[in-house]
Amino acid sequence: MQRGTIREVLATVPLRFWLAFGTLVVGVALGWLTRLLARRVLRRIGVPDAIEGTAFERTAREFGTSTVGILAAIVGYFVFGIAVFAAVAVAEIQYVAQFWNAVAGFLPQLFFAVIVLIFGVLLGDKVELVVSERFRGLKLPQVGVLPLMAKYSVFYLAVLIALGQVGVATGALIVLLAAYVFAIVFLGGLAFRHLLSAGAVGAYLLLNQPYTIGDEIRVGDVRGIVQEMDLFVTHVEADGEEYVVPNSKVFTEGFVRVRS
Repeated sequence: MQRGTIREVLATVPLRFWLAFGTLVVGVALGWLTRLLARRVLRRIGVPDAIEGTAFERTAREFGTSTVGILAAIVGYFVFGIAVFAAVAVAEIQYVAQFWNAVAGFLPQLFFAVIVLIFGVLLGDKVELVVSERFRGLKLPQVGVLPLMAKYSVFYLAVLIALGQVGVATGALIVLLAAYVFAIVFLGGLAFRHLLSAGAVGAYLLLNQPYTIGDEIRVGDVRGIVQEMDLFVTHVEADGEEYVVPNSKVFTEGFVRVRS
């Protein structure tokens, strides 16, 4: 009697609801498989090594996960979300379907915006590390600002792109971006005028090459073999000691190239 009652109840369930339920089950399976595949692909292309040491990765590890895990989870949930929309459409629930159809048109844009924000944060952190490493040898107080400027410039661009994807009017933000760039150029020129001057001198020496690696030169009281040249300094070795001569000193005081 009870078995017959259960069959009768199940028989009253419309076929479209069973199809919707099956769609959800398939969506869960596909979302889980997509998550695993995304994790493997991200590891295969070297994402963990590329973002190692970034602030985002350190924060993710504090919460017991990783950047790769977060990205893979987002991709998996996106696939499951598509399955939910498909199930609602199959079930033909009128008011719910209208709501989900409106959301479905917005979901891909939201997904792309979230991915852009995450990659913007990762790229900004990586740019900060690269700039810090590049200018680590310069003993100028203004240099410490450069990594932060580079980092937040990348952040701002990522936010601008993400907001544009979700339909937010970005005209005012673009104006602010132009003002931000102008402020960086103007104030940066004032703050880093000595650094820019040294860089200009280094560029002149590198382009004209009045001396090259292996030449013996004398700059002031320093005489030795040129070991390395970059935009700001020249490394000269003499008697087992290495002298780091600022290029600005080479330009202002002059140098003597010793011919053997």
